[in-house]
Amino acid sequence: MIEIDGRTLSPEAVERVARGAPVRLTAEARRRIDRSRAVVDRVLREGRAVYGVSTGVGQLCTVVISAEDARALQQNVLRSHAAGVGAPLPEPAVRAMLALRANALAAGYSGVRPAVVERLLELLNRGVHPVVPEQGSLGASGDLAPLAHLALVLLGEGEAVYEGARLPGGEALRRAGLVPLVLEAKEGVALINGTQFMSALGVLFLLDAERLAAQADVAGAMTLEALRGTDAAFDERLQATRPHPGQAACARHLRRLLAGSERVVREDYTRIQDAYSLRCMPQVHGAVRTALAHLREVLTIEINSATDNPLAFPDDGEIVSGGNFHGEPLALALDYAAIAVAELAGISERRIERLVNPQLSGLPAFLTQDGGLNSGYMLAQYTAAALVAENKVLAHPASVDSIPTSANQEDHVSMGAHAARKAAAILRHGQQVIGIEMLVAAQALEFGAGQMGAGTAAAHAAVRAAIPPLAGDRVLADDLAAAAGLVRSGAVLDAVAARLATA
Repeated sequence: MIEIDGRTLSPEAVERVARGAPVRLTAEARRRIDRSRAVVDRVLREGRAVYGVSTGVGQLCTVVISAEDARALQQNVLRSHAAGVGAPLPEPAVRAMLALRANALAAGYSGVRPAVVERLLELLNRGVHPVVPEQGSLGASGDLAPLAHLALVLLGEGEAVYEGARLPGGEALRRAGLVPLVLEAKEGVALINGTQFMSALGVLFLLDAERLAAQADVAGAMTLEALRGTDAAFDERLQATRPHPGQAACARHLRRLLAGSERVVREDYTRIQDAYSLRCMPQVHGAVRTALAHLREVLTIEINSATDNPLAFPDDGEIVSGGNFHGEPLALALDYAAIAVAELAGISERRIERLVNPQLSGLPAFLTQDGGLNSGYMLAQYTAAALVAENKVLAHPASVDSIPTSANQEDHVSMGAHAARKAAAILRHGQQVIGIEMLVAAQALEFGAGQMGAGTAAAHAAVRAAIPPLAGDRVLADDLAAAAGLVRSGAVLDAVAARLATA
């Protein structure tokens, strides 16, 4: 059971909700929500003009809305802003969005009733997943279009998936034993102003990317052994002279993976130094860790923040308009992290090339014994190169762009949703490339002799448990898909961690 309190949600907890964990609102959060709602009710009684409560939205903020039309305004805001297009978000991302939107409202500054937050959590607990198109957000005023599609289901509108069936929102609620919610003043605006689309994608990207960075170490260590390289460059003394935490962590991991190996060369190394893609793994993989650590810091703050507009402050009884919905902090951090993951794939592809190129490896060409008749892993490197090339296009930062909207009232936007979607695509490509390296390195290791390292031996065994050696040519697409599956499931990383825990 994951507790939603508006203050202490972790990325790991969000991932657990995305995978199906139930949720509940804490009593303290409910009290804060009640207090903020009291501020909105007071404003309504006093007849004050407040954005999104008694006025229109966007450039229409100067249009005063009567108290009689307050409910209609909130419904109309959801309907008019549900303008998303494109493929539906995967279910885990939708679940993460629901949890994050509820957590933002639970901070106690949004002026909604507790019933709104409780209903978002009921959607999670009863498995009602709104259909949210992936395109349409500019990242300010938050993720308006995706969040509108998310919230429409509360009204019994839009669409949702329930027990595997895509249904009208009202029917999905009925089957789940829920009734449509009637929104009061401020609640529609509170539901759609925020960064929960980009935050949800960002959290899921972050955790998978952190796991991918560790798996890149595993793949690189396997390659180093297969190529009879040296681990001298991972020496703790050398790393201490440039004490970036990510670099130190990567080097430490590599030393553990290779502990006990009889295949790395530790004395009288005739090549003197390995190529950069092997020797500089701590520096490159470590820099990726640093970028991901920055994203984790930004996301941890963001997912426990009040990000809609305006915000109600119970201690003062005031409602203040601002821009907490603006996605720039996330857009910049996601662009940085996406570039880092693209580099993780880039250096892996260079190691794959060294494995299949006989002039660089000293191994049979393309790791097949009967070259000519068989092409072996020739095309595996092609595929890795294609994905790395595509990542170079995707790595162009989204955050440097802005197109004004709402009659130039919203004249600078973050494009953070684009940054999040691009990061997810780069991650998928990176997972495939690292999977290819593990697959090819496992084949290359079988041409050598001697004991492998504690971690690399476990990794080799995990790969072979899923994919047999390549004795003769077969359809590689199946092997590549299986290799990507090993990376995405974390099966190799789990096997390595289990082995190192007993080493």
